Amino acid sequence: MEREDILLVMQRDVARTLQKPPEKRRWGMLIDTRKCVGCHACTIGCIAEYKLPPGVVYRPVIDQESGQFPAVKRSFLPRPCFQCEHPSCVSVCPVGATKKEEDGIVSIDYQKCIGCRACISNCPYGARTFDSGAYYTEGTPAVQAYEKMSFYEYGKRWNRDSKHGDVMSSARKCNFCSSRIQKGLLPICVSSCIGRATYFGDLTDKQSLLCQTMAANQVYRLKEKTGNSPQVYYI
Repeated sequence: MEREDILLVMQRDVARTLQKPPEKRRWGMLIDTRKCVGCHACTIGCIAEYKLPPGVVYRPVIDQESGQFPAVKRSFLPRPCFQCEHPSCVSVCPVGATKKEEDGIVSIDYQKCIGCRACISNCPYGARTFDSGAYYTEGTPAVQAYEKMSFYEYGKRWNRDSKHGDVMSSARKCNFCSSRIQKGLLPICVSSCIGRATYFGDLTDKQSLLCQTMAANQVYRLKEKTGNSPQVYYI
């Protein structure tokens, strides 16, 4: 009997969680590094979803090599924003542009952000980048229209053109695709993963595939000593 695609299972989990009030939700992610093949589909999918410009990456995949020739091993470590329970980026923002939402997602208000980059330097995971306003097609006869297309993030429509450049000169980062979640969709990195290496759901929902997979495996978090309590786990 053919097994059901885990994406369908997790999408039902998301729909069930959306029935609860925001303060009762705690979105989290689990990444099985044994399944990650380093294809970067999650990175590319994220860039396409948010029209990310040069230098802005929400979902990098770190390529690691260990061992000595000829016994050399490669492994891959996807690193989204960790949506920390105690985010060190929030307290250093001088204008309150970054905050922790009721559902656990750490957000950025682009209209408040002054581009001081304090949050970037204070993130122990390197999860934040800066939108300098650059375009990939700069230096060519014309900046291409697709680079100025609007995109949706934090439930709003944003632009990167000269008239509506709210996101330019701002800190930017992964937000677990909060706009997609509110529509009952999975984060783009989850749905684009060819190895089904990324699990997503509500950490308080013990019936979810996310929690069941965590319970069945030995999981760990990065840089526990920081005290940030990241909501992204690894196998």
